Amino acid sequence: MKRRTQIALVVAVVVIGALVIAAGSPREATPAGDAALHRTPQDPRLINPGQLTVGTGTPVFPPWMLHDDPARGEGFENGMIYELAAELGFSRDQVVWERGLTFEQTIAPGPKPFDFAIRQISVTAERQQIVDFSIVYLQPDKAVIALADSPVVGARSFADLRRARWGATIGTTDLDYLERILGIQGAAVFDDQAGTFQALQAGLIDATVAALPSALFVTAVQVPAAQIVALLPPDPNDNGHGLLFEQGNPLVEWINEGLQAIIDRGVVNDLINQYLLPEGDIPEISR
Repeated sequence: MKRRTQIALVVAVVVIGALVIAAGSPREATPAGDAALHRTPQDPRLINPGQLTVGTGTPVFPPWMLHDDPARGEGFENGMIYELAAELGFSRDQVVWERGLTFEQTIAPGPKPFDFAIRQISVTAERQQIVDFSIVYLQPDKAVIALADSPVVGARSFADLRRARWGATIGTTDLDYLERILGIQGAAVFDDQAGTFQALQAGLIDATVAALPSALFVTAVQVPAAQIVALLPPDPNDNGHGLLFEQGNPLVEWINEGLQAIIDRGVVNDLINQYLLPEGDIPEISR
């Protein structure tokens, strides 16, 4: 079965616990006299008042961010952040990118060197126990990536997919999807996505999974010999992508209001259409 590839935009899903203040949070209570500055670029609750500090990865990849340069604003994620910043009252030069953490460090509990992070972070119940999230702004399809001679090419069922050697990146919902949804046993685990894709190209694994936008970049640039073999059903434990905050961050409500505003105006949908939608039909495997 084939269908026109789509990416569903989740408009108003508020992550449970996003506004709950965690006991023992390293953020101190704001003095009452500073309340007049709340929800302004000088908000004393910001990591560095006067700027919006946004965490992301090193490197960053298209179509999420282009040219490995978040500050250029070209790409879905950084394009969205600059629109959000403007909605909140920040000028472009007040957005500062913090790129010092790995993905695992970003999603781990504890103090963060940013106000929030954006790097294709999926909202899951497990992660909600240790960090806070914004409302969900994107629900991408999951794609199977493989070389032309892979045993998953032409697969029509999960049983067909289980005959292959799989690999994914540690700590990601991709790996969790392989194990829980597809029932893959003994999947190879790699430290980062680059390692996963290198293993695919070298023939060490037969296939991997990734969000569709990432799969588009992989097959166009990183592993051009690979192809998107199929789309898979949504992960019931993956609510979509959200901005990640240190647990107990008091800025979540303000950021959510700005994010909802640009969603309502169609800004996020325009960015999806510009950066994240492929041409043509891709086969779908439902079970």
